[in-house]
Amino acid sequence: MKKIHFAYATLFFVCAALLVGWFVSLAPFLGSAARHGALKTLQIKGEIVHVSIADTNESRQQGLSGRPGLARDEGMLFIFPNDGTYSFWMKNMRFSIDIVWLSADGTILYIAQNISPDTYPQSFAPPVPARYVLELPAGYAAAHHVQEGDKVQL
Repeated sequence: MKKIHFAYATLFFVCAALLVGWFVSLAPFLGSAARHGALKTLQIKGEIVHVSIADTNESRQQGLSGRPGLARDEGMLFIFPNDGTYSFWMKNMRFSIDIVWLSADGTILYIAQNISPDTYPQSFAPPVPARYVLELPAGYAAAHHVQEGDKVQL
């Protein structure tokens, strides 16, 4: 009887080790949103975008800084408590992005495209107050024909 329990325990631990090894081997192929915890799904012109949420002062200040990049279907949504002309810069960024300012109802108010880390310390702001800011991979807006006046389903 002890041999059977030992065999089952050994089989369990071998399977668990294989499962952990398989997951670790796949980690480099997962999008950064998967590693950083995508919390929301948006829709832009019929395309799904998985976004991390930045809704605290700390998370908004950190933003995408330090991340290695974004998959083509992911981004970060900055949520502010009030409308404002929130400016963004590329401090500690490793890759270029499109920055999209949205009204409270999801209407695109302004887009800054292909903003490079080399632009730091320059900041980018909308000409009108916005409630949300969406950061997307550089070229997303052009590739999907996203323009001011379009609606993002939040």
